[in-house]
Amino acid sequence: MLPLGITPYYASLIDPEDPEQAIRRTKIPTMAEFERSGDECEDPLGEDAHSPLPGLVHTYPDKVLFLVTDFCATYCRYCTRARMVGGGEFLPEKKMWERALDYIREHTEIRDVLLSGGDPLILADERLEWILTRLREIPHVEFLRIGTKVPAVLPYRITDGLLDILKKVHPLFFSIHFTHPDELTPEVRTACNRLADAGIPLGGQTVLLKGVNDDPEVMKRLNLGLLRVRCKPYYLHQCDPIQGSAHFRTSVAAGQEIIRSLHGHTTGYAVPTYMVDTAGGGGKVPVGPGYVRERDGDYLVLRNYRGEVTRYWDPGESDE
Repeated sequence: MLPLGITPYYASLIDPEDPEQAIRRTKIPTMAEFERSGDECEDPLGEDAHSPLPGLVHTYPDKVLFLVTDFCATYCRYCTRARMVGGGEFLPEKKMWERALDYIREHTEIRDVLLSGGDPLILADERLEWILTRLREIPHVEFLRIGTKVPAVLPYRITDGLLDILKKVHPLFFSIHFTHPDELTPEVRTACNRLADAGIPLGGQTVLLKGVNDDPEVMKRLNLGLLRVRCKPYYLHQCDPIQGSAHFRTSVAAGQEIIRSLHGHTTGYAVPTYMVDTAGGGGKVPVGPGYVRERDGDYLVLRNYRGEVTRYWDPGESDE
């Protein structure tokens, strides 16, 4: 179902004896992946329906997702693109990249291009530079982003040569997929600090996973650890309903409670936005805990991080 691939570095972090170890569960397949439930499907986000041509997903008005490869350094058991990554059927090549670049050039509303896949940092330096340079030459493309897990699973990939390429295409942002605080090894901390020193803003993307990180203290340790390497916890994602993922999914209420446990109890920079990516290409929706209890005349009745009820004067717009 899902390819198995683990770097030697990441394999060294996996406990060979404990099948319940958090990071082991994210990489080693189990029979639970053959179980089906609810609305699970191969393409839960409807990316294929919003793909004007191979390798591009255009769901949001001014942003495109550019799938530049179908390979990753390691394969996550809960991957939302399990239908296409690592199987050898979707093989990006320069002709496909050229068609995608032509589409971006023709659609002047596109300001933001997110390179993903697979993992863009699996590409050789010269190929990645070829893509980034051509994107940077498009006048209406303001922001480039790279979505990657490589700094967490193959930190030695962050080389001087790669950093020299990345520095040439600013403004460039990295969204790095982290799962658990055990990933924040000395090697990973060095990789993240090198990226930050190169002027690249880092955002942490985490998927909420049952039995892996669905614990307030684990999430707090992860997010504070990310801040220490200058990676801002950005999104906490509800696990997408791909086929065979029920054993990983928590309730949305569980995720809201984790955010509630962080807000006010640690630095605000350590509190990500909790997101549900809705079915059929509906897009991401923030579903954080609600703090507004009700309206009482000109006042909002609120509950603060300590659970106390308080009031805020909010008369609203005048009727005149």
